[in-house]
Amino acid sequence: MFDILMYLFENFIHSETEIRVDQDELTEELVRAGFHHDEIYKALAWLEKLAALQETDIKPYFSRGINSSLSRIYTHEEQMRLDVECRGFLLFLEQVSVLDATTREMVIDRVMEIDSTEFCLEDLKWVVLMVLFNVPGKENAYAQMEDLLFDESDGVLH
Repeated sequence: MFDILMYLFENFIHSETEIRVDQDELTEELVRAGFHHDEIYKALAWLEKLAALQETDIKPYFSRGINSSLSRIYTHEEQMRLDVECRGFLLFLEQVSVLDATTREMVIDRVMEIDSTEFCLEDLKWVVLMVLFNVPGKENAYAQMEDLLFDESDGVLH
């Protein structure tokens, strides 16, 4: 499923190509690209839920008791999906103002919905990029994240 999300993001969304609204046509294109129907439907549902987060008031995350502090206590399931490196990266993104508490929760929500047994820091970076792309007013944060993703550093970041 994650491969399909990456394919869609790189070939349609990120390249600013107009994405087709006809789901059947898009599904057929993905089948021609070598993806299986069940994985295509999962990926499209994932994207629909991401769009729904953007279209609705994203304040419900705060109604669950999440405040705007940088401290975040992860559930056992979240810890199993997001290793220490991933959680540290999320904290780093908050500290450099790429993510705020709301977008952090959106990222965690989308990560937890990915149907994959393996998840790594590189995958997390792409999820962050997809979330920021879909949140109005986060263009600068998206650009910062894009720089972090595509500009490989020669040294250690502090």
